[in-house]
Amino acid sequence: MIRIGIIGAGKMCQSGHLPAFDKFDDCEIVAICDINEAKLDQMAQRYPDAHLYRDFKEMIDNEELDAVDICTPNSIHSVAAVYALEKGIHVLTEKPDAINANEAEKMRLASQKSGKVLMAIRNNRYRPTTKFLKQFISDGKMGEIYAGRCGWIRRRGIPGWGGWFTDKAQSGGGPLIDLGVHIIDLAMYLMGNPKPVTVSGSTYTKFAHTSHSKMDVEDLAMGFIRFDNGACLQIEFSWASNIPGDQMFVELRGEKAGSRMSGLDRKFEIFTEEYGSCMNVNPMVDDYSGPSHHEQNIRHFIDVISGKCEPDFTPDQGVNMVKILEALYKSAELGHEIALD
Repeated sequence: MIRIGIIGAGKMCQSGHLPAFDKFDDCEIVAICDINEAKLDQMAQRYPDAHLYRDFKEMIDNEELDAVDICTPNSIHSVAAVYALEKGIHVLTEKPDAINANEAEKMRLASQKSGKVLMAIRNNRYRPTTKFLKQFISDGKMGEIYAGRCGWIRRRGIPGWGGWFTDKAQSGGGPLIDLGVHIIDLAMYLMGNPKPVTVSGSTYTKFAHTSHSKMDVEDLAMGFIRFDNGACLQIEFSWASNIPGDQMFVELRGEKAGSRMSGLDRKFEIFTEEYGSCMNVNPMVDDYSGPSHHEQNIRHFIDVISGKCEPDFTPDQGVNMVKILEALYKSAELGHEIALD
């Protein structure tokens, strides 16, 4: 039985993570940590046998844990992950991996030194459409993927206004780090995880005045990423924009075919050519059937630490992602393209 410690018992933990763990018979939640007493009271009712803590270090030191699941505000992810890894404990953390590249690198090194698994949530990799398209690409049916475009844009959708989401010290940024980490990863995963070499970005904060709550992060980010194999990716992420409506999409351009996955309107299309004529293909794949994407992601983590399979996410991918996000913010601040190490 795999013994799990939960760090952070907020909304994402309760709605996405705990329902997944509850379905598995090979792991058990034995300890829960949160600084909020009300949340701990909720957890005491849900898991009466679990030990409750307000300090994650105390929990890790006192409990015999196999793994921790980190669902805290972004600024705590790396601190908790490194502490757990150094104690010989596997780590699953919510996105983003860390709020800067230096912290992400500390996590990678701690995982490497300890020999323990470090994985960050990348639940969009487990969508049925993603699995279909990944196989389609792997079979060579799209040819070389040389360009892409992705985004998650909202007309009005600033989360937790006045809370940690809109406080840069805790979140690390706005929609770029909140939504971008999901969709940029999805696009790069389908493109074969090429190494980013340069980025250029612009960020804007145009809706902070519409609330009296604190907001010192962007509400719109746009940018461009170049990869070492010559491919490129356009990006756009917003919590609030004057647009027709919300969109979440990944478009890929390949030599033999192109594709578009659109998560909010449930459209999935492949664009190709047959017998001299352009042709659109609509695979009948349902992203909303079967286990949730979080459940599948967490199941994969449990299987990896159980030795049943190899991880489909590696810490170096997390470092590259945070480097991209950090460089996009730096590019927006300085007004020019940034080269990555």
